[in-house]
Amino acid sequence: MGQKGCPIERAASILEGKWTLLLLRELFSGTKRFGELRSALPGISPKTLTERLRTLEEQQIVARTIYPEVPPRVEYALTELGQSLWPIMAAMRDWGTRWAPAGSAPAEQP
Repeated sequence: MGQKGCPIERAASILEGKWTLLLLRELFSGTKRFGELRSALPGISPKTLTERLRTLEEQQIVARTIYPEVPPRVEYALTELGQSLWPIMAAMRDWGTRWAPAGSAPAEQP
């Protein structure tokens, strides 16, 4: 079944990648500037952060606001569509709390 027919595949194509999910996690706590996001996500390169933000903006999940100040101030926030991802993030948090506690490795499948 191709991407057009499978809703799970379509959702996964939007949410793919470690950084995308962690970036969304940070934006669920409110509007952030680039530097704040970079500090909150140790290990992400500026290039990767920029690419993920652009992709999420193209998908209308994140809105970028540029303020006409010197130096310019840019802020990122979730759109209404982005906010609609909360049940997915909450389910992942709950699953991780129950089945992948901090410091543990995932159990092997039989």
